[in-house]
Amino acid sequence: MEISMIGLGKMGMGVAENLLNHQYKVNGFDINSNLGEKLTELGGIFYSNIDSLLADKAQQKIIWLMLPAGDLTNNMIKLVVEKMSKNDILIDAGNSHYQDSLNNAEICQEKGINFLDVGTSGGVAGARNGACMMVGGSRQIFEQLQHVFEDLCVDKGVIYTGENGSGHYLKMVHNGIEYGMMQSIGEGFNLLHHSPYEYELAEVSQVFNHGSVIRSWLMELMENIYREKIDFNEIAGIIPSSGEGKWTVEEALRLKVNLPVISQALMTRFASEDCDKMGEKLVALLRNQFGGHAFIKDE
Repeated sequence: MEISMIGLGKMGMGVAENLLNHQYKVNGFDINSNLGEKLTELGGIFYSNIDSLLADKAQQKIIWLMLPAGDLTNNMIKLVVEKMSKNDILIDAGNSHYQDSLNNAEICQEKGINFLDVGTSGGVAGARNGACMMVGGSRQIFEQLQHVFEDLCVDKGVIYTGENGSGHYLKMVHNGIEYGMMQSIGEGFNLLHHSPYEYELAEVSQVFNHGSVIRSWLMELMENIYREKIDFNEIAGIIPSSGEGKWTVEEALRLKVNLPVISQALMTRFASEDCDKMGEKLVALLRNQFGGHAFIKDE
């Protein structure tokens, strides 16, 4: 089977390598032509432009997008559907908003093109060695490609989620849960860091991950962090948010669903990026105004 990849960043290249390891033929395109050498080394074929990548072939085309969410993905879909044929398959396996996926599914449907929205989890290592995928769209098309998803994923790591939008919706909620879990782990280890005991936190991470209720891959990664002897003084403590947590909270507000942990984790990320800290400065000055409490000047 032949699959054409658009987007050969860390995740896209990982999926391409995974496909090649399972004996699929992989064609690829990325705006960064330097990635072509890596794809070629892995056994794929790199194309320098979209037209040559999507040149008419006798067989049904399968196009796999692995691009950043938003305009870049949406505009690429509008571009490629004009160059695809009826009954071709277009897969968006990036972190698109589910509403964008609904719109993109309609665009594809108008052209007679099959569209699957695929939430992909497992990070770069998962993309390369065995991911978790949540697939929305036509059940018939999913079943046609089910063996592909099963090859790309760990055992029991694939789920058909239902109609279009459902794959990316599920991945959105997955990432919201991820926000809350990471926040909880970070807070717990922060307390251990400040505790009166001299814990060896790499060993704590290890024991937490063997038989305890909170064992997880995230805890394994926490152990890796402490084993690497990172100088935390060199880390800024800024936590970027790529969008999925925000979308999860927005969806909870729309549906009037209580989501306190995930919402607070999102707010903590926003606070970490606030270099001005104007809110905190104003609270300190208010305390000074009504109670004469001292405030600390920035040096």
